[in-house]
Amino acid sequence: MTQERMKAGDFPQEVLTLFDQYVHGMIDRRAFLDGSAKFAVGGMTAASFLDALSPQYAWAAQVPEGDERVRLEYVEYPSPQGSGTMRGYMARPTGTPAPWPAVLVIHENRGLNPYVEDVVRRMGAAGFLALGPDALTPLGGYPGNDDQGREMQRQLDLGTMTEDFVAGARYLMSHPESTGRVGAVGFCFGGGMVSTLAVRLPELAAGVPFYGSQPPAEDVSKIQAPLLIQYAGLDERINAGWPAFEAALQAHGKQYTMHMYPGVNHGFHNDTTPRYDEAAALLAQERTIAFFNEHLR
Repeated sequence: MTQERMKAGDFPQEVLTLFDQYVHGMIDRRAFLDGSAKFAVGGMTAASFLDALSPQYAWAAQVPEGDERVRLEYVEYPSPQGSGTMRGYMARPTGTPAPWPAVLVIHENRGLNPYVEDVVRRMGAAGFLALGPDALTPLGGYPGNDDQGREMQRQLDLGTMTEDFVAGARYLMSHPESTGRVGAVGFCFGGGMVSTLAVRLPELAAGVPFYGSQPPAEDVSKIQAPLLIQYAGLDERINAGWPAFEAALQAHGKQYTMHMYPGVNHGFHNDTTPRYDEAAALLAQERTIAFFNEHLR
């Protein structure tokens, strides 16, 4: 039996802010429980806040595994400058013949969990060759639990992980079923990684970072890909970096569009937690697919 779906509005905003700090390693579990205890009313305890905000992966099936629009498999690809060999989840569209434009899907700070695998399937169903690498491959892969996944990802070197995602993009660029035109979409950690790839790879054809950290202003001149930047209106932590990023994008004449979704939290696209906002998430996803159709086809 799955937990009843709650929404962000069912929680005090202070608790959502504490949860954001907890899942990004700024505070530990005890600090979250201590900080949220003062907001515990109406039968909700600090522990039940944490339980209610944790992912329910039974909810993550916009495109089920048996969907006839996609053909699915786990693949390995080389990452000679990174971890050597990486594993990822690949979705091929069944409605049109290869080759297809390709999309790299980059997970949050906890490995390739069921939500991100579902995003891979969504991109495949939209007609793209889609790949979701698992940064946790060197440690055995996503462990089936987000808390463990976060702990594992913290053990990995950021430079090595970056090379593993660069290698994933290049794998798609040279894949025999790809047209060679590759975009990248990512969430949270993955949003920041999309911006990093845009800096690193002049051949990246499009980038869609969701609520990700921004690249250093001095690196923005290297970006060649058009960007569709998606932010959550209540995400003060990430949004604080936008003015400097925007100034650098404008100073260097870069092609970008930014959407700020009002009244929603960091993680609003992730449909397995109460931070999910259906209206904003569906609009952002529609914009993402339209953007890739414009720039990859």
